[in-house]
Amino acid sequence: MSTEPVAIVVMGVTGCGKTLIAKRLARALNASFIEGDRLHSSANIETMRSGIPLRDEDRAAWLDAIGQLMKAERGQGRAVVAACSALKHNYRDRLRSFVPDLSFLFLDLDQSAAERRVAARRNHFMPASLVASQFEALERPDSSERAIAVSATTSPRGIVAKALAYFAPPNAIK
Repeated sequence: MSTEPVAIVVMGVTGCGKTLIAKRLARALNASFIEGDRLHSSANIETMRSGIPLRDEDRAAWLDAIGQLMKAERGQGRAVVAACSALKHNYRDRLRSFVPDLSFLFLDLDQSAAERRVAARRNHFMPASLVASQFEALERPDSSERAIAVSATTSPRGIVAKALAYFAPPNAIK
């Protein structure tokens, strides 16, 4: 295992709870938190708000911005947790190009639950009409990746506990 501070991306489709879990996990690890949604370009936000799914090329600069921030945090000796959909294997590879020992917490949620959650959200740019496109793009992490999958219907406390048990060195938890 790396001696570097942990670097974790909480990933999954829209509505799975990435932000909530990433914030709680960051707090438990005394880590920096990065909200991936805040790093989307205004053009990407308008595209999604219009009900148009992003293309791979739309996501490239966004993924690079997240990767660069994670690398910078690690460069300062800090643990870091980011909320980022990271739906495809090549997106996760791109993030790992900045932080090679990056780990992933995949919040697994079925499509109907994601649709219900997204429809219930207020003040978010991602409409429920894009949920299906997220599932079409989703490539679940496989055994070649340092990742754990946890049901997004598990309580937030339960998800964080599972993540800490899997990722955190015993002395990293405050």
